[in-house]
Amino acid sequence: MFTIVSFLIIIFDQLVKYFIHKYMYLHQSIPLISNMLHLTYVQNTGAAFGLLGGWRAFLLVIGFVVIIAILYINAHLTKKDHLHLPLAIILGGSIGNLLDRIFRSYVIDYIDFRVWPVFNLADIMINIGFLILIYQILFNKEEKQELKKELFDE
Repeated sequence: MFTIVSFLIIIFDQLVKYFIHKYMYLHQSIPLISNMLHLTYVQNTGAAFGLLGGWRAFLLVIGFVVIIAILYINAHLTKKDHLHLPLAIILGGSIGNLLDRIFRSYVIDYIDFRVWPVFNLADIMINIGFLILIYQILFNKEEKQELKKELFDE
């Protein structure tokens, strides 16, 4: 299930980015809900909010470190662990954006609410995954004990 979820997120993310790149011109904006939600083609050379723009090598290293950490943690969890799903969601989003950085030197962003910097599906997945992960760790006592045991008692 971990692999399937990650793979589906990567595929869907890359398909949407492919269509945005192929059928829209840079900075083109199409209103989906007038003055609220637009499809806007942006090329982001940085991280979230365009921070660290132009630091491609650093962002590539960070991307690989995050992916390795997720795979390591996931490999050390038991099969019944509830952290597999959020880790799979984070992994799918991270790989989606990392592929952009590797093959394009920038990340394609396109979801534009006009009051927030433009972002993409991979960004959404990373944030959803982290929210679920934090919830599981903070509020699932069994999960918290098992995670401590798996990661620190070896």
